[in-house]
Amino acid sequence: MGPTLETPRLILRPWRDSDVEAWVALCADERVMEFFPSTQNREQSQETAARLRERFDRNGYGWWAIDVKDGDAFAGTIAIQDVPYDAHFTPALEVGWRLSVANWGRGYATEAARAALSFAFANLGCSEIVAMTTVANVRSRRVMERLGMSRDPRDDFDHPLLPPGHPIRPHVLYRIGAEAFSAMSQPTAS
Repeated sequence: MGPTLETPRLILRPWRDSDVEAWVALCADERVMEFFPSTQNREQSQETAARLRERFDRNGYGWWAIDVKDGDAFAGTIAIQDVPYDAHFTPALEVGWRLSVANWGRGYATEAARAALSFAFANLGCSEIVAMTTVANVRSRRVMERLGMSRDPRDDFDHPLLPPGHPIRPHVLYRIGAEAFSAMSQPTAS
């Protein structure tokens, strides 16, 4: 089973059975799934949750459930996972997030992602982590930039699991290395 991580406002933890209903609702929300190929029905969401939980338990990392300390018991998820397809930048680990709309705009994605990145660099021996999204997903791109991730337009790609012409197929790729993350995480002298 994977570790529990804690930030000032959040707890990133292994999944519980009680999280599945919140996950089903999250994956059925058109606003949350705007930049995914489609929403998921109950059966698809339950299958995805079971697969994510099994990988997390097997690997000791993956998709953490996010609890807000003074709020929602399942605000969404934060992930460190192997990129699940072949591309010019794979093999690679990626950081990703999916939060309920009620938890948008509070900095939770950035805070959880920093904790997940810290874990990946310190415990998994990663030298670099990537993140990607469709070109139009400005909210996620801003999170990547707040994390100190950088983008080289030459790295942008067409998502190989989406058909040619699909509106979200064009993707941007962001990267951060262990040294850059460590430098960002250090307090600055005044």
